[in-house]
Amino acid sequence: MDADAEALVSAYINIRDERDRIINQQKQVLKELEVQLETVSKALLEICKENKLDGFRTDFGTVSQITKTEYWTNDWNSLYQFIKENDAFHLLHKRVNQSGMKEFLEEHPDLHPAGLNVDQEYSIRVTRPRGA
Repeated sequence: MDADAEALVSAYINIRDERDRIINQQKQVLKELEVQLETVSKALLEICKENKLDGFRTDFGTVSQITKTEYWTNDWNSLYQFIKENDAFHLLHKRVNQSGMKEFLEEHPDLHPAGLNVDQEYSIRVTRPRGA
């Protein structure tokens, strides 16, 4: 085999291995940072909860509590029948249409399809102060 080809293959493998090592190292660093952010987010969410706040401002940034609502069903036959009976096909995708279901339940608080599950999760958003 040509010496240039040998050298190029060796260089390629060395570069690829170094790239993979750096990627794996960075993945670990990013994972650790995500854990730290989650810990701080939970603490900020607890401050909102304890003080009955939707958010607050500091000199370092603004915290906003965000509500995430999801709808799902474990009984598609009942949900489909419910949608059919109420001519509410706008609720149907291959999954529960989140905004459509929310709007429907707000407009029809006495109607609740069998098998519908609701999960709300609170999180926070932190923004920098203007000009920072």
